[in-house]
Amino acid sequence: MASRRLLGAVARHLRSSNHPISYFQMFGTLTFRSKLVPFAQSPPSNNIAALASTDSLRCFSSRTTGYSGSEDDEEEEEGGDESEVEGSCDEEDGSEIGPKLVARSGKSEAEKVKEAASIGYTVIGPLTSSENPFKPYEAIFAVVQIGSHQFKVSNGDSIFTERLKYCEVNDKLVLNKVLMMGSRTETIIGRPILTEAAVHAVVEEHALDAKVIIFKKKRRKNYRRTKGHRQELTKLRITDIQGIDKFDNFAVAS
Repeated sequence: MASRRLLGAVARHLRSSNHPISYFQMFGTLTFRSKLVPFAQSPPSNNIAALASTDSLRCFSSRTTGYSGSEDDEEEEEGGDESEVEGSCDEEDGSEIGPKLVARSGKSEAEKVKEAASIGYTVIGPLTSSENPFKPYEAIFAVVQIGSHQFKVSNGDSIFTERLKYCEVNDKLVLNKVLMMGSRTETIIGRPILTEAAVHAVVEEHALDAKVIIFKKKRRKNYRRTKGHRQELTKLRITDIQGIDKFDNFAVAS
């Protein structure tokens, strides 16, 4: 059906521009939607420009090897063909101009919070310019677990962890998995976590670690493979360690 509409449109254009149809028979296959237009013989440049600039051929993409049929049959089908061509052009244009869908992660906010908590942190929110979260140094340390790694931290320390999800630079975090706390006079060990303790931190940057070269070789097999890897990291600045006062009050009361 599309080839018949194409033939009808080309024939009407050739009749209106007084070009003989033998040119179209000689040219061979035409594809107006693609940039590549093969010809059996090289036609005159003015005929190619006239055919390529035809508005009625804008919505067609078909192959034809010649022209067959009478002019009377084409004139009878002009009314129905023109309506079908307009509908097809509108559908194609709508599909191209339509809004693009943006891929989403597929997780709700509750699922993101739950996954972050399983890793060992909670995102509070972005750090504003009026806030000063850094506390003066105190002789207190804590051992926190982030993912599968453990860090001994104090106020003002900076640590590098594996890339943390769902947090951006300047976000405030609370590290919930505190395994141990201590000061100059006492040490408190969790079983396995201290529920009353918390370590506050700020995300300073997301960076890449130094490149690691992975080289594989099998001798006498002509097998050698070299790859590089850079681990994604997140830099955290420890701002405060809270919870040791509660344990001091508990010890005094007991």
